[in-house]
Amino acid sequence: MENQYRPRRTCLSVPGSSDKMIAKAKTLPADQVFLDLEDAVAADAKAAARTRVAQALCEPGWAGQLRGLRVNDWTTPWTHADVIEVVTAVARGGGELDVIVLPKVSDVSHVQALDLLLTQLERAHGLPVGRIGIEAQIEDAKGLTNADSIAGGPRVQALIFGPGDLMASLNMRTLVVGEQPVGYGVGDAYHHVLMTILVAARAHGINAIDGPYFKVKDTEAFTRVAGQTAALGYDGKWVLHPDQIAAGNQIFSPRQADYDHAELILEAYEWHTSQAGGARGAVLLGDEMIDEASRKMALVIAGKGRAAGMTRTGERFTPPA
Repeated sequence: MENQYRPRRTCLSVPGSSDKMIAKAKTLPADQVFLDLEDAVAADAKAAARTRVAQALCEPGWAGQLRGLRVNDWTTPWTHADVIEVVTAVARGGGELDVIVLPKVSDVSHVQALDLLLTQLERAHGLPVGRIGIEAQIEDAKGLTNADSIAGGPRVQALIFGPGDLMASLNMRTLVVGEQPVGYGVGDAYHHVLMTILVAARAHGINAIDGPYFKVKDTEAFTRVAGQTAALGYDGKWVLHPDQIAAGNQIFSPRQADYDHAELILEAYEWHTSQAGGARGAVLLGDEMIDEASRKMALVIAGKGRAAGMTRTGERFTPPA
């Protein structure tokens, strides 16, 4: 699934019922745009929104983003129709759908059910089986408990922290999605949740995506919150407003100096471990010792930089004479 390896620094949520917002989203530099049929669309507007979303996914003018669809969760009466109608229309219209965001995933069976339905649709419409990925939102205590098995489910390309519903599930005393609950003055109230999702994602080689920050005009606060999850190792964050995209893309890309140094480590280590370089496993690079662990850490930074389209500006490794 080639979509699994594309960057997801910023994942823009767009109401599937808004022509204006969909048109604008096509031109924005978010790595992923997903059209929402769930919380952003009222119950009476969902049927019409399906048609609008399917049309949008078939229209020209997209700027190369991953194209996604958030369906309603399996406890609602809308999930089957969301998937069947949109996937069928996109297949017949020659459009593109890269991922389906599945909300409120509390058990791997939710992912398995979506996988079976997608497989039937792909076969019926002559699409490559498995081409459409799944991103699973962890939004309640049960889902968090089952995060590891969910991460290992079929087609799953990312786990997403769903803060609003999870905060409600845990009875947290706050009304601001993405901020610390009032009265919690030590540490981070979400650290266990974030690390549980991150560890499960990494154990299965998939992405970990942070959820949205609802104060969309407060870019400074967004930058602070996003910087914390980027430091943990998250791959990206949901964004709800165009003003959050530039900050998110920057935060979840490596710093230029770190990217340059990571590439230098990889070059140097490759040469030193070769026969020409003496087949050594631990060597000095300047005043820094590098070994296999250094290579693995450098691969993470370099991989994120390459995925973000960064250009190397630092020194190159020159083998000693």
